[in-house]
Amino acid sequence: MSTDNHIHEHPHLHAYNDGDSLGKTHTHTIIDEHGVEHTYTHTHSHEQTKAVINRMNRAIGHMESVKRMVEDGRDCSEILIQIAAVRSAINNIGKIILEDHISHSVVDAVQTGDDQILEDLKDAIDKFIK
Repeated sequence: MSTDNHIHEHPHLHAYNDGDSLGKTHTHTIIDEHGVEHTYTHTHSHEQTKAVINRMNRAIGHMESVKRMVEDGRDCSEILIQIAAVRSAINNIGKIILEDHISHSVVDAVQTGDDQILEDLKDAIDKFIK
């Protein structure tokens, strides 16, 4: 929260949207600096859910192959190259999720004055890029 004048309540209702995307309906109650209460409801859509799951399944399969390489005693340099490929795939999955989040959740947050989503995003980015 950016100031003591803003109170955020986040009851979450989880529901499936039409199609392949999963959405969460969030109700945010914000009390502004004048003591006026504002309530906003919006849906955070995850339009890339199917693509993310497909990419994750491929990365998991790739990681299982790397595990077999270790079990089979393959050359360390080959294993390291494959681990780098898995890491790159996971980073690309993170980019898709981040782009989706910015396109929907952050846009909604800016429009409704929800500073908490922006703080949460900063924390998530810090952890993602470590």
